[in-house]
Amino acid sequence: MYPEHLVHPMRMDIVAGGFQELKSASEVEDVMAKPGTTLVFFNSVCGCSASTARPGVKNAVAASVKKPNQLVTVFAGVDPEAVQKAREYTLPYPPSSPSIALFKDGELVHFVERHHIEGRSADMIAGHLEGVFDEFC
Repeated sequence: MYPEHLVHPMRMDIVAGGFQELKSASEVEDVMAKPGTTLVFFNSVCGCSASTARPGVKNAVAASVKKPNQLVTVFAGVDPEAVQKAREYTLPYPPSSPSIALFKDGELVHFVERHHIEGRSADMIAGHLEGVFDEFC
């Protein structure tokens, strides 16, 4: 677990992009039970999260005409209960953070794993997600 004073700026970065933080399993269950599309961002302290994943996902949401109904985030290594519950919804994919999952009516329809984030720019990630939003939102 990472100290809160170190992760607070990383939390606030994605929250400033319009994402709601989920910190418990029950919060994850409540969000996933809602109809419509839900984007879950698995936040992380790693460099690829800061330099490409967080900016990419925020830019995609800001630039897209079609957007998910709900934008939520869980923080790997910080909020284990919420992350574990959210990862149950992304099975059969192995745990991956950062990662980005899009659900439609509680069903996983698209998943961007860490290895699809590493080595790609924030603009590439945003462009990819914009296409995903166009298809599913």
